[in-house]
Amino acid sequence: MAPETEKDPVCGMEVARAAPERAEFEGRTYHFCCAGCRQKFEQDPRAVLEGRAGQAMPAHAMPGAQAGAIVGDWICPMHPEVQSDRPGACPICGMALEPRLPGAGPEENPELRDMSRRFWVSAALTVPLMALAMAGIEGAWVAWAQAILAAVVVAWGGEVFFARALASLPNRRWNMFTLIGLGVAVAFGYSLAVLAFPDLFGALIRDRRGEVGVYFEPAAAIVTLVLLGQVLELRARARTGAAIRALLDLQPKRALRLRADGTDEEVALAEVRVGDRLRVRPGEKIPTDGRVLEGESAVDESMITGEPTPAAKAAGASLVGATLNGSGALVMRAERVGSETLLAQIVRMVGEAQRSRAPIQRVADVVSRMFVPAVVGAAVLAFAVWAAAGPAPRVPHALVAAISVLIIACPCALGLATPMSIMVATGKAASAGVLFRNAEALEVLHTVDTLVVDKTGTLTEGRPELATVVALEGEDEGALLRLAASLERASEHPLAAAVVRGAAARGLALGGATAVEALPGRGVRGRVEGRAVALGNARLLAELGLDAGTAAARAEELAAAGQTVAFVAVDGRLAGLLGLADPIKPSAAPALAALRAEGVRTVMLTGDRRATAESVARALGIDEVEAEVLPADKAAAVARLQAAGRVVAMAGDGINDAPALARADVGVAMGTGTDVALESAGVTLLKGDLAGLLRARRLSRATLRNIKQNLFFAFVYNAVGVPIAAGVLYPLWRLQLTPEIAAAAMALSSVSVVGNALRLRATRV
Repeated sequence: MAPETEKDPVCGMEVARAAPERAEFEGRTYHFCCAGCRQKFEQDPRAVLEGRAGQAMPAHAMPGAQAGAIVGDWICPMHPEVQSDRPGACPICGMALEPRLPGAGPEENPELRDMSRRFWVSAALTVPLMALAMAGIEGAWVAWAQAILAAVVVAWGGEVFFARALASLPNRRWNMFTLIGLGVAVAFGYSLAVLAFPDLFGALIRDRRGEVGVYFEPAAAIVTLVLLGQVLELRARARTGAAIRALLDLQPKRALRLRADGTDEEVALAEVRVGDRLRVRPGEKIPTDGRVLEGESAVDESMITGEPTPAAKAAGASLVGATLNGSGALVMRAERVGSETLLAQIVRMVGEAQRSRAPIQRVADVVSRMFVPAVVGAAVLAFAVWAAAGPAPRVPHALVAAISVLIIACPCALGLATPMSIMVATGKAASAGVLFRNAEALEVLHTVDTLVVDKTGTLTEGRPELATVVALEGEDEGALLRLAASLERASEHPLAAAVVRGAAARGLALGGATAVEALPGRGVRGRVEGRAVALGNARLLAELGLDAGTAAARAEELAAAGQTVAFVAVDGRLAGLLGLADPIKPSAAPALAALRAEGVRTVMLTGDRRATAESVARALGIDEVEAEVLPADKAAAVARLQAAGRVVAMAGDGINDAPALARADVGVAMGTGTDVALESAGVTLLKGDLAGLLRARRLSRATLRNIKQNLFFAFVYNAVGVPIAAGVLYPLWRLQLTPEIAAAAMALSSVSVVGNALRLRATRV
């Protein structure tokens, strides 16, 4: 029995409680995977436990950790040149940094925890602040109460935004945080000055009560709304690391290593070295990549190949780490360990592909770099013109104009334009059985012109079923199947279950089987009601000294049709054969036909045999087939299509599909698939039905149209509002926009964007 384990508090790895590295803190013993983690904990244990440790973590011998890598490095997903040894914000774009190796960092992002705390406190203070502003209560204390509430929200809640705004100034990489920080600071600072020195603003326009307006509530509301956006963004990005964690969890934590004297010792997987001999017991996971030295078994490699039928393994056969051993015992030699294993390569490919996509943020950065200086320039110009040529008193009027420009240009409508449409669209999609994980997938899906599909579990049901029963001359099909199913009922092989289900579907009553013997890599034999029955492949037939004869041609026909053939021998002679196949989903053909009608080219990538793949492709009218491919080959095929200028969607459901799902422009996972596939994809079809992809494309098209409308409203609003706030109408109609009206206009623009986004709920998909 494996020793009890717990998580290393520094790096999160599973570590045995009997591990030699340990430390005491406040009466509790903590266990560590290495001396580096223990030393970091001893330097500042409270900081480690609270997630505030800033030092870089040491590299570990684990999947995804490359030689010389710093597991604790944090990197900007948009600007890889920006790196840090702790969580924080990118000084270029303002985005939160993420771990260099997804899944290697702490599962709970300390920045998400901090932003969430700031949001809830700010929201709790902003609600009464807004109520005071709208209630119309008179009294000097009202403005001061608003100032106190707003001061906490702006100074504490908005502290991170001011820091990001200041960080963007020296390198001239202005972003939305620059404008948010400037707008909030001017609105709050102006209001505080009016409240503290009312005599200096005596000439300014007053409200109906004869008071100069203050704008504490817009300042606080802007901070609270932006905090909400940051919380939602950080939560979404935190979920992307779940795919990597799911992959890392696939690999066993310990292995049985053979000593020189032939005895076993249980060691941590990190201690396994190339050349070590390892024992793999029935039902255990293969610890690392290697080759069989002794024994025979059937290994479930569906996580790599996607093929539901276990692969027969004997001496000399290759093994892949994290695949599942069947009923036979094996002795293997380790050939690739740590970061060199196939699983580790999949981890790296998924992580790199996830970090490589963020087109919307790139566009936002470009717009911000032009928008921010333009708005600031407009405010400065408005102040200068009013101060030089405006009516008396000139300076107060100039100040009002400049503040109005900054407030009306605060990017609330721009900030809401995309997320509101995405929020409504994802809710609509969920009700239609489609889950979108990110805005990029929703934006790009309708532009896809090439659909790459996995076979098993995507186009087919994902489990073998009895398709054909062939009884040789003088035999009865029902009797043949009854004997075979009676024998297979005692077997744990997936094909055995298919034979039993096939017999049950035909209403056959099964008999009792005795002396059942599983023959790894060949089949099974035993006695059913006194008759000797054997079922298996051609190797078993040869062992029994039987010749397939005329049945060989029929077996080849079934194999060409994509079926797995099992020969049935009864009382020492060949009685017939069974064909088992993974049936095509009923919805696959009409869904692919509809996609072809929209001009989408289809390509099948599968780890299954070529004959099986081509059979399915013919039945569904698929344009191109690549069979017997590995996960890296799938990702490479997607990359080749993208290099040719194609917009690629990848649909799959297995662990082997994860790199390609992450690499594609849009990854589409079947909801009936593995957790890794679901976490790697941008779209999940909950019912595992490709018909859902058609609904998702229609919604994607409607959503992008809605986003463009919102952006049009927001940009037109700024194009019209900024000049009016600057005072272009004053020479004609003596009309100057006050900060109060500017704040109301800013809110109205946001309402228009929200209202337009809500129209998506009525979209027919």
